[in-house]
Amino acid sequence: MALKVAIVGRPNVGKSTLFNRLVGKRLALVDDRPGVTRDRRYADGNIGDMDLTLIDTAGYEDVSDDSLESRMREQTELALEDGDLILFMMDAREGVTSLDRIFAERLRKVHKPVILLANKSESRESGGGIGEAYALGFGEPVAISAEHGEGMADLFKAVVTASADIFIEEIDEPDKPIRIAIVGRPNAGKSTLINHLIGEDRMLTGPEAGITRDSISVDWEYEGQNIRLVDTAGMRRKARVQEKLEKLSVADTIRAITFAEVVVLVMDKDNAFDTQDLQLADLVEREGRALVYVASKWDLEENPQSKLAELSRLAEDKLPQLKGSPFIALSAHNGRGVERLMPAILQAHATWSVKVKTKDLNTWLSVATQRHPPPAVDGKRIKPKYMAQTKARPPTFVLMASRAEAMPEQYKRYLVNNLRESFDLPGTPIRLIVKAGSDNPYAPGGAKSGPERYKGDAKTAPRRVIKKAEREAALSNLPGKALEQKKSGAKPKPLSGLKASASKKAGSSVAVQKGARGGARQMSRSGRVRTGQKHAPKK
Repeated sequence: MALKVAIVGRPNVGKSTLFNRLVGKRLALVDDRPGVTRDRRYADGNIGDMDLTLIDTAGYEDVSDDSLESRMREQTELALEDGDLILFMMDAREGVTSLDRIFAERLRKVHKPVILLANKSESRESGGGIGEAYALGFGEPVAISAEHGEGMADLFKAVVTASADIFIEEIDEPDKPIRIAIVGRPNAGKSTLINHLIGEDRMLTGPEAGITRDSISVDWEYEGQNIRLVDTAGMRRKARVQEKLEKLSVADTIRAITFAEVVVLVMDKDNAFDTQDLQLADLVEREGRALVYVASKWDLEENPQSKLAELSRLAEDKLPQLKGSPFIALSAHNGRGVERLMPAILQAHATWSVKVKTKDLNTWLSVATQRHPPPAVDGKRIKPKYMAQTKARPPTFVLMASRAEAMPEQYKRYLVNNLRESFDLPGTPIRLIVKAGSDNPYAPGGAKSGPERYKGDAKTAPRRVIKKAEREAALSNLPGKALEQKKSGAKPKPLSGLKASASKKAGSSVAVQKGARGGARQMSRSGRVRTGQKHAPKK
């Protein structure tokens, strides 16, 4: 198990910038304004040859009321309890502030190793702030620049020295978790749902819309199965997204959908399946992810049965490409219906990962095309030949057919819908690729049919008989063999293909050809026909 390091400090001192540098990716949102980070975020990183589990926290505010800042401070307190080592950051340009002193007093009560970091120390203006940092009582500060990567060697030495007496428990690596992204519009109840699932106030919640800004992942175990829940920022319509920070949050949400395996679309029951919800569902289908619909705040519904039937009908009418996706009505506030969510998610993941045998596919293809043959385009029939599944997650099928480029889209939809119904694949995105092919390689004797069955030794002539026949055939073609074949009664073979020079050297007889009017004509060795001896003219 890696060393857990919590990065803490007041707002806008560069905690998320250092977090991204040690992780090696831009996971946390970074902006010039203070208070961008609100939830605590975990990620694996390293410094030198040390593996770390880094915890990014919100800026510390000295408030204890019911405001959002007070709830952010509670998240920082939880990070202090969870971390093995604490990196206390201050701004070297501004020097030590009153809030830094208040937070330093709080850190002395933690009784854990604390390393003081003087960030933004790349300029001359930071010299005075580094000197003031000694007054906080944590020894010599480590001057770094998280933005430019300066002082990382000094930070590594400080971490090695401070963690020398920390016992790190070794545990086995967990199995690969199922990644589940919780998406939806702002204030739909996504963070509240995650808190109820894991049984703790892990995510920052409240009546304010847009509290979550980063995509926060939480590792969890459900009935022996490792789960990674990803809470995302609420997505509004594109025309309403104007601020740079909200654009970054939307981009982070889209990235979470891309890397998820199952996406849970959380909708307010009163405004379910509006334009933004439909666009999110369509994005999930285009990315090829399994989808589960959730109608939240169900405890406020007066007619639950009729409302559920209405929402189910809307789902099938407006999103026919995802027909059969699970629909769960629940209330994350009091837990009503939440127990049905995880079984639906696991079922959707199993359907998304299904693999169909090639033999069953081709049997189904034969029945489907006989029931509804492909239409004739430009007077020529399209003939499907064979079908195979190339990959899962999502299920992807390749259909070989003649004139594949002319197959209409409506016939492809017919095949996809029939495939979904025949093999029980509700809701999962299905990819059908039609290609032009020749023969079926899966047929007996094809390229992918496998080794043929042994049918015994072939009944052929013995090898010595075959060699004798080949030798006699070769000798019969020699020029001097013609007379021997004539004496033995064998039919002579014509020698018209022989050259005159070869016949002359071999001393063979000249063939006699029959004339047009009967009788025999002699032929010279040069191939000319002799017409007879010339007589002297009569006197």
